[in-house]
Amino acid sequence: MPILKDILYKVSLASTSGDMSREVNDIAFDSRKVKEGTLFVAVRGTQSDGHDYIGSSIAKGAKVIVCETMPEAIGSDVTYVAVKDSGRALGLMASNFYGEPSTKLKLVGVTGTNGKTTVATLLFNLFSKMGYHVGLLSTVNNRIGEEVIPASHTTPDPLSLNELLAKMVDEGCEYAFMEVSSHAIHQERIAGQLFAGAIFTNITHDHLDYHKTFNAYIAAKKKLFDDLPASAFALVNVDDKRGRIMLQNTKASKNTFALKSVAEFKGKIIANTIQGLEMDINNKSVWFRLIGDFNAYNLLAVYATSILLEQDADDVLTQLSLLEGAPGRFEQVISAAKITAIVDYAHTPDALQNVLETISNFRTGNEQVITVVGCGGNRDKTKRPLMASIACKWSDKVILTSDNPRDEDPLEIIKEMQEGVSPVDYKKTIVMTDREEAIKTSCMMAGENDIILVAGKGHETYQEIKGVKHPFDDKEVLGRMLNLFAN
Repeated sequence: MPILKDILYKVSLASTSGDMSREVNDIAFDSRKVKEGTLFVAVRGTQSDGHDYIGSSIAKGAKVIVCETMPEAIGSDVTYVAVKDSGRALGLMASNFYGEPSTKLKLVGVTGTNGKTTVATLLFNLFSKMGYHVGLLSTVNNRIGEEVIPASHTTPDPLSLNELLAKMVDEGCEYAFMEVSSHAIHQERIAGQLFAGAIFTNITHDHLDYHKTFNAYIAAKKKLFDDLPASAFALVNVDDKRGRIMLQNTKASKNTFALKSVAEFKGKIIANTIQGLEMDINNKSVWFRLIGDFNAYNLLAVYATSILLEQDADDVLTQLSLLEGAPGRFEQVISAAKITAIVDYAHTPDALQNVLETISNFRTGNEQVITVVGCGGNRDKTKRPLMASIACKWSDKVILTSDNPRDEDPLEIIKEMQEGVSPVDYKKTIVMTDREEAIKTSCMMAGENDIILVAGKGHETYQEIKGVKHPFDDKEVLGRMLNLFAN
């Protein structure tokens, strides 16, 4: 059983009180999970402060308390450890508790506003195809080889993360590919992880409800690269002007990819059709099954990462050309009535524009584009009018509906979206708060060769309303409605 002083390896201590040689059964930062012999970490969160639960944790049997502020009353049978940052301490302790699993495989982090899931999933599928045992930590799900483990966050909490990595190590994984969210970086959820490399896809308008300013959002992403060791690689998209910012202070080897700029890994789109992409990558021409300019960047990032992980270029391109995209990312639903229906996770202005621009490239001009889109509640409100404006610009008809309203009134969210609808576009918009009815209406409106885009939720199989997750799957609803009106 781990000893406290070993679990505190690399943790910056302010002060201590009590026996530092205690054995620790487990670690918890949620007081509801405390039992006899638990080390409780008091973390200041966005919703609550763990310091308020020190007393109840001790009553449940916690024998070690790690906190930022020592309680006034200190019991003689409990060990107290004061630290500057409980969140960071939790990450370091979780890594130590589980035997520093990230040092026993090659862990690659993927960060950016858009493309994280596709890049991480493609890397997982690619390395699996090439014969490696691989782990995946993503928004859609977590994977250890063939085993699928449901994901609740883009990046798990430190305890869950290290437990998953330790299981990957135990089961012989050589590589793990991980989405790294800006929230996770800022909250030190990845503290203690040894990354073999990190990838920057792009950065656009998102999460300002949390980070408050765009510069703070950029700084959160940059911290991943600032903290990389010299043994790692940093790979960035330099067609995004913030790509080079990510490299400014990193100790890792600096590597770039781009379609438009000078870069170490250079791509060029030769053909872009509804069937797929033909690309030139470092002077090798390859046909891929994925669609759109945004996927050209994703494919290029995956290729570059593979080469940096010392894989054979020809083998990588051969296997990569056979892969499909991630679930809920430009995923097409087949209609017997010759309607093209697409489900996509696009929930930022940039992602929505990328998808609609891609659709526009395939249009003949004789068909309608009907977009169903909403915005999530309790999230960045400033993007709501932008989402509606972009949908109207690139669509013939737009249905504004609910996404995950959470604790907000769906109609109020839609009203804020409508602020981005110009007077000339009012006639092309419809408001329907019921998402299933909105998707049903889009199918009723569509005719032969028309294109329906249902944006915002992608792979999600629920709709969150007033704290309750109700079963809801855009792809399932869309398929059902298309079949209904085809008969």
